[in-house]
Amino acid sequence: METNYETIVIGGGVVGSGIAYHLSERYKEGVLVLDKKYPMSGTSGSTQAWVWVHNKTPSWYAEFSMYSAELYPYLSKKIGDVEYKRTGGLSPFFNESDREKAEKLAESYRKIGIKIKVLSREEVLEKEPYMNPEVAGATYSSIDGNVNPFRLIDMYMRAAKRNGVRYSTYNKVTEIKKHDGKYAVVSDNGAFECKNLILAGGTWSREIGDMLGVKIPVNQLRGQILVSEPLKPFLNFTISGLRQANNGEVLMGYSMEEAGFNRATTLDVIQETANMAVQYVPGLRKAKIVRAFSGIRAMPEDGFPILGKVPGHENLYVAATHSGVTLSPLIGTLITELIMDGETSIPIDRYSLSRFG
Repeated sequence: METNYETIVIGGGVVGSGIAYHLSERYKEGVLVLDKKYPMSGTSGSTQAWVWVHNKTPSWYAEFSMYSAELYPYLSKKIGDVEYKRTGGLSPFFNESDREKAEKLAESYRKIGIKIKVLSREEVLEKEPYMNPEVAGATYSSIDGNVNPFRLIDMYMRAAKRNGVRYSTYNKVTEIKKHDGKYAVVSDNGAFECKNLILAGGTWSREIGDMLGVKIPVNQLRGQILVSEPLKPFLNFTISGLRQANNGEVLMGYSMEEAGFNRATTLDVIQETANMAVQYVPGLRKAKIVRAFSGIRAMPEDGFPILGKVPGHENLYVAATHSGVTLSPLIGTLITELIMDGETSIPIDRYSLSRFG
């Protein structure tokens, strides 16, 4: 394998592979992706894979997510079928006292052009007949949906490789140095050199940053998910907490636990998740659970993406965030613009690493 590249991306998950693909559209050679294991073995392969906009606050963050969701139909045409479905999203509430909060959310979104409806009980049940009839209402957005994360990353990789991107997997980065205006990236399987270096290591962002003396404040949050046996299609929408996949399986869960890199599943959270699912859709009480798994989110300390140039380091870039599935088309586009054009088509100043001091 060659050792000199224009750009190296550390991390081959949905964010890193999305960046590599979008870069490959602008120049056909000189991009290398390094991954410590294999893409899809980490966070990107352990997710509900929502393409989710509504419920995100403040409204400017929802707007950012909306821009990315709008790129999915075109992305699917460019890289291939990723089983993207814009189902619309429902976020139910079971206490009438929550309606005022939902109305305020909808009003804040209207100001930036995101249409959110606050539904009555009758409207929720009309849209989703299997929902618990005790539901008080829900917020509804037509832009939400989901995707097959395995197909998404696979298609990113295939398209990137067609454009000349090289992948080096099962190849952990152990050291990063800078000399003569270039970055030397030392890995288990050799050393590589590049002009531009992109840190897209997800949950390992803090450790990778430390190699350059850069603090990237990303922590780990575990999420556990239950998977049902394949069921006859009966859910129409992506619901905050569960969705039905193309093969009929229902994926349930949205826990957030501080457990470091521990990907174990635990009985207490499994029980809480099952109770949540049954509260939303009582008919799931009869469904058989065939699998439980967990994934580790890359969660910046303030909850918002860390994107762009690393202050004080020429040609060094970072892309670290949760919601990587939702945001990957936009992040890939913006990081590519930043490297190739020196500016981005939409402002990303509020996402700069510099906000942490």
